[in-house]
Amino acid sequence: MDRIENMNAFVRVVEAGSISAAADRMDLAKSVVSRRLKELEQHLGAELFHRTTRQMNLTDTGRTFYHQSVRILEDILEAERAASQDHCALKGSLKVAIPHSFGLMHLGPAITEFLQIHPDMEFDLDFNDRQIDLLAEGFDLAIRIANLPDSSLIARRLAPVRAILCASPAYLERCGSPQTPAELAQHRCLVYNLINNHETWDFHDPQDQLTRVKIVPYLKASNGEYLRDAAVDGLGIILTPTFIVYQEILSGNLVPLLPQYRLWELAAYAIYPQTRYLSQRVRAFVDFLVHRFSGSPYWDTLHKS
Repeated sequence: MDRIENMNAFVRVVEAGSISAAADRMDLAKSVVSRRLKELEQHLGAELFHRTTRQMNLTDTGRTFYHQSVRILEDILEAERAASQDHCALKGSLKVAIPHSFGLMHLGPAITEFLQIHPDMEFDLDFNDRQIDLLAEGFDLAIRIANLPDSSLIARRLAPVRAILCASPAYLERCGSPQTPAELAQHRCLVYNLINNHETWDFHDPQDQLTRVKIVPYLKASNGEYLRDAAVDGLGIILTPTFIVYQEILSGNLVPLLPQYRLWELAAYAIYPQTRYLSQRVRAFVDFLVHRFSGSPYWDTLHKS
């Protein structure tokens, strides 16, 4: 049994939609493709398809194995190119999960620059703030903003992500500017609701004493850019990453508040599975991001450390 040929046949059947169509594309007899699928399922000890008289649908196991197979076959092609001295140009695809706001504002331009350097690369981008399973969903890597727990994944730090408290001049003129964290309980607060304990804001004073404030959200949302725009429109006070609001602060549309207090700090990481072989595509892209975001982030020029 040739595992690679059988894996390739499986991928072609999934992409073609049927054994007959895959056999035509591969210029093979239908019986050959059927045999390769049967050998693969026997070797794995699992069914990859739900078969009916009219169609073949992937099982959950088949769906996971498909994503992994595509990545393995691309890695083999990449290794062959390198062995044949055709490794000067990166080729192939990367499936990347990216946080929505950070992705649109900062990673998007970086990916455009990377593609200009490596025009034979292809990207499949998922802009979403949800937590994803890299292996199960077939992602090559993900960009996450977090304090990372111990896991089987490898993480490379790209940049610090710091928080800032701010509001529009119109809101502050109308409602007053808080002088202490405790006063926030009396203000309209705009809250990002995809994090745990999003109705509690922590502040550390210059002596590193913690003040924990229970705020009453006036507006909750799952998108940071929407909340930024709501703050600019004078709807309330926002606690948000500097990378979302730095342009509005530079323009004077938002005013930093309580700068003497230290807020939370996370980091942006590139995350990828821990495997024996890291593809050249993933390595090159992560190295590019690490270099591009090295040093003090441009969005933190207004951050008071």
